[in-house]
Amino acid sequence: MLTRWNHDWTASTRWTFAGKSPDAAEVRLPHDPVISLERDPNGSPSTGYFPGGTWQYEKTFEAPEEWRDKRVSAFFEGVYRSATVFVNGDFVTGRPYGYSEFAAELDPFLNYGAENSIRVEARSHDDSRWYSGAGIYRHVWLHVADLVDIPFDGVSVAISEFEADTVMATVETEVRNATHSLQTPRVSHEIIGPDGQVAAASSAPVSLRPGETGKCRQRILITDPQRWDLDAPNLYECRTRLSLETEEEADPDATVRFGIRTLSLDSTHGLRLNGNTVNLRGACVHHDNGPLGAATIDRADERRVELLKQAGFNAIRSAHQPMSRAMLDACDRIGMLVMDEAFDSWTWAKSSYDYALHFPDWWRTDLESMVRKDRNHPSVVMYSIGNEIPDVGSPAGSIRSREMAEVVRSMDPTRYVVNCTQPMLAIPRLADILKDMVTNPQQEAAQDGSVNDLISSWREMLEPVLTSEHVGNVLEESLAVLDVAGYNYTESRYELDGEKYPHRVIVGSETSHDGTATNWATVERLPHLIGDFCWTGWDYLGESGVGRVQYATGDDDFGDPLGITGPYPWVLAHAGDIDITGHRRPASYFREIVFGLRSEPFIAVLRADKRDATIAYQGSWSFNDVLPSWHWPGFEGQTVTVEVYSAADEVELLVNGESLGRQPCGWSNGFTAKFDAEFSPGELVAISYADGTEVARSALWSPSGDVHLRLCADRPAIRADDTDLAYVEIELADSAGTVFTGVDRQVSVTVDGPGMLQGVGSADPTSQESFTGDQRSTFDGRALAIIRPTGPGQIVITAQADDCEQTSVTVEAVSSEE
Repeated sequence: MLTRWNHDWTASTRWTFAGKSPDAAEVRLPHDPVISLERDPNGSPSTGYFPGGTWQYEKTFEAPEEWRDKRVSAFFEGVYRSATVFVNGDFVTGRPYGYSEFAAELDPFLNYGAENSIRVEARSHDDSRWYSGAGIYRHVWLHVADLVDIPFDGVSVAISEFEADTVMATVETEVRNATHSLQTPRVSHEIIGPDGQVAAASSAPVSLRPGETGKCRQRILITDPQRWDLDAPNLYECRTRLSLETEEEADPDATVRFGIRTLSLDSTHGLRLNGNTVNLRGACVHHDNGPLGAATIDRADERRVELLKQAGFNAIRSAHQPMSRAMLDACDRIGMLVMDEAFDSWTWAKSSYDYALHFPDWWRTDLESMVRKDRNHPSVVMYSIGNEIPDVGSPAGSIRSREMAEVVRSMDPTRYVVNCTQPMLAIPRLADILKDMVTNPQQEAAQDGSVNDLISSWREMLEPVLTSEHVGNVLEESLAVLDVAGYNYTESRYELDGEKYPHRVIVGSETSHDGTATNWATVERLPHLIGDFCWTGWDYLGESGVGRVQYATGDDDFGDPLGITGPYPWVLAHAGDIDITGHRRPASYFREIVFGLRSEPFIAVLRADKRDATIAYQGSWSFNDVLPSWHWPGFEGQTVTVEVYSAADEVELLVNGESLGRQPCGWSNGFTAKFDAEFSPGELVAISYADGTEVARSALWSPSGDVHLRLCADRPAIRADDTDLAYVEIELADSAGTVFTGVDRQVSVTVDGPGMLQGVGSADPTSQESFTGDQRSTFDGRALAIIRPTGPGQIVITAQADDCEQTSVTVEAVSSEE
């Protein structure tokens, strides 16, 4: 029996020896206690100025007498961080890493036929470079099994021997015998095809000594295989049963989903999926879910995958920690490739109390945990063993790289190993030398003192360093142990290393907005460069303001000494193609055009009040401060700057039918045409031309009349369980649905029926409002409410704002059985 164990927990910020803390509150997992805390202006911009702390979760439960002859364990998908688990006051187990799954064997500590208690402690302190959240932020499972059983994740399926009409599935099943006698259970498999029918079946006995865990391998021929591909993500199921002579079924079904697909990789053909070369249009994605904090509720991750694919991405890099099961499942179902990443640090710490403290003792266990979780997912094509790891610039780091790569290959030889390297961090003292170069008094005297100048100087000096022979030599061994060399912000070495190391396959594992067009052109030109992963596909909490455009005010505060992160109240990175509410930003449409996936031009207007402002900071992760809007109240008759993105030769702009002429566009002009236009409410039209002939057009309209509150739920019906959510978009719009981007109001949200308001938010990167309240100010006319069902039935979501009529939308929560 495997059941979610998410209900009837309490959480508190402190604990006592005398029972539950006075501030204990009932919670429903997954849960992130940090997202509800008040931010600290003196805190760290890395975490979005959210504080850390220590939390304990408690739950009481009955252990019936029939469990006495069973194996009982709790399986945790994720506890952040330094988790410790107690049952009836006794320590059971712990896990330092906040992103690894682990099991707590409860049997020795249970009182059968009586009430029991479990307590889980979690700690979050100066241990992360981004918003980590805290607590039991992913699912917990209760596993009650017979003494002869299949461990959690004990079944794996590997596909080989591909023919036109058949493939061979090798199913490996771990079986444990916790009895005191030899046991010979029968292991039976049914392979269920994408059509729901039995595609193949097999059965074999396996004998196990007392206390032994053994593996049963069965080769099963599957005929007429349906391939898993990006556009046809066909999934199979392997349903496994154990049976003993004395019992028809000794264990509930263990079901794993898998896909049938081929992978190949070389420097001539790149990455091939089912024989076809795939250039990775990649998005780096952090683990938080915006207004939900770190809480991993399945629908939140599924929705992100859906919207990222709609925006043109075909691959996700999990940055910089193992991806959740929910997101992996979504990638399998939707058709998205995955680079799953293990660690952000090895032995060199990047913050005071991060994983470097535990890496020497735990890396193998944590790496094995990730591979065990991922190995059946057809979406996973690469395992990343690290991100910007300083260790890799030394022989000792090369040895660690090789050891880690071999651990991965020993568990899963069917996928590729990558390490996402950055020479500036990997070569001892290089970062310090560069920092000294741009902050010495003579250098500063040559500049006007702005941080933007320092960053620009750094980038200018970095180029000859990165392309030096020394960099290539220092990293050669660490990169040679990999299948794919990941390059973070090292585009200048793509061609150079392709010539020097002709068998090396490279992926742009992390790149910034300012290289979008040139990076993708390089991917299309160089076969050994298999893709580009932008930073970042989805906006996130923490690393506050790294993607901001900051304007000079005369009293500028740039946050950290180098100005990369922003001062309080910045809370979002503001670097995503898609904002935290799921709304696409102009950078997303620009990238879609560069990918060659969009023919219509896209219109973006520089914020009218910023046209003449002086930019004090705009970094590599910053896109232009533009908005797809023709609503600028108070600026009628004034000149505004309009940008049009298009792959066409030239673009024409019309304001209320009057042409402002044509401007060159396309590749040679950075896919961008700029116009000065007088703002006049009405219609703004962009027309793209190729060889003088119109190929596409798009338009923006000004809203008119009264401001209405408009609610739109992402789906009319949701599942009434712990995995689902309803996302309700809130807009200030006219009667035709055009958004008043120049008008913002505070919106109050109420929920009636079997549901609760799980979170509210907007894309405002500097908002000081809580994500867990029931009110939120719109940003550019938009906000978002997230509803969690508490049972089956109709959920009515109502919103109200000043000078607007109250409006409601209904979502049906349907029981899982239905």
